[in-house]
Amino acid sequence: MSSLALNLQTDADILEAFREGSREQASTAFVRRHQRFVYSVAVRQLGSTEDARDAAQDVFVKALQAIDTFKGDSTLQTWLYRITANVCTSMRRRQRWLSFFAIGEGAEERDVVADQPSTAQATYDAEFEAFFEKVLSGLPEKQRETFCLRYYDELTYEEISQIMQCALGTAKANYHWAVKKIAEALRPTEYYKRWMQHDDQP
Repeated sequence: MSSLALNLQTDADILEAFREGSREQASTAFVRRHQRFVYSVAVRQLGSTEDARDAAQDVFVKALQAIDTFKGDSTLQTWLYRITANVCTSMRRRQRWLSFFAIGEGAEERDVVADQPSTAQATYDAEFEAFFEKVLSGLPEKQRETFCLRYYDELTYEEISQIMQCALGTAKANYHWAVKKIAEALRPTEYYKRWMQHDDQP
């Protein structure tokens, strides 16, 4: 990695490098800066780490091809979120068609479709992770995505409102209701009881 790529720490630096013709170094810095965010969004939307890696690669190919058209009307992160959402939508559409065409083609083909990973691997226990994913999937779409952008991606409400194209107050309200519903789902579970017992220990 070149020293220039290492020195491109902000989106403004990266865009300036693109404008000045240092495309290779700017591309490296661009991917390095945003790859975690793109991958995180893709995992949530696709539910598969393998599919998310493929989607992220496609997102950066499309983004780098179109970077010269970026007008600065939003942040780069907002722009990337929209590209990622479009790529994931296209992937889900292709998967539905593949599943449809696999019907009646034999047990082997159906097994391949059925074996698609359904839960992203994380640091939590697999049982809780599956439960928590189920809770998240039961939230209204805007509340779910707002929660994930805030909790997992650690974005500010201002950034979330830009990405979701909603008012700042709406972003805060969506997060509030998401947290409230998640808490209501967790409170009667054994997970909550174990956490409370752990917190009570000296």
